[in-house]
Amino acid sequence: MISISSAKQQATINGELALARGSWVKLICGASNQDLASIADLCAVYAVAGVQCVDVAADIAVVNAARQGLDWAKSKHGVQPWLMISLSDGKDIHFRKAWFNPEICPQDCSRPCQKICPAKAISTNKGIKENLCYGCGRCIPICPLGLIKEVDKHIEAKEFGTLVSHVKPEAIEIHTAPGRAQAFKQTVGELTKTNTNIIRMAVSCGLEEHSLSPETLAKELWQRFNCLKEYGLKPIWQLDGRPMSGDLGSNPAKASVNLWQQIRHWAPPGPLQLAGGTNGYTINHLNDRYGPEGIAFGGIARRLLQPLLLEAQQRNISLREWPQGWDSALTKAKQLISPWLIRRANH
Repeated sequence: MISISSAKQQATINGELALARGSWVKLICGASNQDLASIADLCAVYAVAGVQCVDVAADIAVVNAARQGLDWAKSKHGVQPWLMISLSDGKDIHFRKAWFNPEICPQDCSRPCQKICPAKAISTNKGIKENLCYGCGRCIPICPLGLIKEVDKHIEAKEFGTLVSHVKPEAIEIHTAPGRAQAFKQTVGELTKTNTNIIRMAVSCGLEEHSLSPETLAKELWQRFNCLKEYGLKPIWQLDGRPMSGDLGSNPAKASVNLWQQIRHWAPPGPLQLAGGTNGYTINHLNDRYGPEGIAFGGIARRLLQPLLLEAQQRNISLREWPQGWDSALTKAKQLISPWLIRRANH
C-alpha cells in the first residue's frame, strides 16, 4: 500500500460521507472517450461543481488530461474528487468504437449517422474521428447500407497492473457481465498486485444489456462481492439502466431508477449507484427520500457542455481560460448535479 497524503485522506472522507448520506455524484467521462482537451475541462468544471468522483478511460493520455483538470480545480478552488479509471473483465459496449471506410460511403448518402452522433465524431469526408467516438453505437443500426462496424477496445488483464501502478487512481471500476465471475476474479487479482491504495472498487452491471432477471443479477453481484471481500476491497454497485442514453430524455431516466427498485432488496452489502440513462429527470422518478447512495452522469453531462467545449477549442483556448465560457459551463454543471448534492438518503 502507498502512503496517503492528508489531501487524499480528506478526499476519502468527503467521498465516504457523501455515500453515507446518499449524495455521492460521479462524472463519467466515457470509457472510450479520448478527446483530451474536453476531458481536462470536463473534469475541472464538474470537480468545482461538486462531484465526488470522475471516471475516465484506462489510457495514460486520458488520465493525464483528467489529472490536469483536477489539479487545476484543486489549486484554484481547493476541491479534490476521486479519480476512477474504468476497466472491463471482457468485451463490453462501453469499450468500443464505431468504424467505417469513408471511401465506400456513397456521395449521395443523406448521412443519418452524422446527424445522430451525439459526440460529433463523424466527419463529412473522413469517417469517424476515433478520439471523439465514445461508443454509444447509435450510428451502427441507422446506416442505410450497414457500413458501420463495432470495434472492441477493452484492454487485457495483463495490461492492468502496469497501468494502475503508473496512474495510482483513488478508485477503479470493473465492467462485468453474467458468467464472467472467473474473469472478474482474475482482473481483481491483477489489480491487487499493484502498489496502489484503492478507496472503492466499483462494479458495473445492468439488466437491459444482458437480459437478466433481478434475482440473476443479484446472484452475479453476490459472486463479485465475495471476491472483493476476499481481497479486502470495498464495493460500489453501479446499476446500468440503459447504457449511454442519458441525453435522450425522460424514458432512459426511468430505466436506471427501475433497476435500483428491482435490485435493492437482493443486492449484496455496499452502496448502490445509478448509471445508464441518468439525467436531470432521474431524481423526479424517486418517489420518496429513500434512494440510491449515488448517481453517475455521463452522456448528459458531456452534452450539456459540448457547445462550450467546441467554442473554446475554436478559440484555441481551454474552457478554464475563457471566463464567460467557464461561468456558463459551471452554471450548467451545477444545475444538473446540485439536486443530488443536497439529498439525504433516509435509510
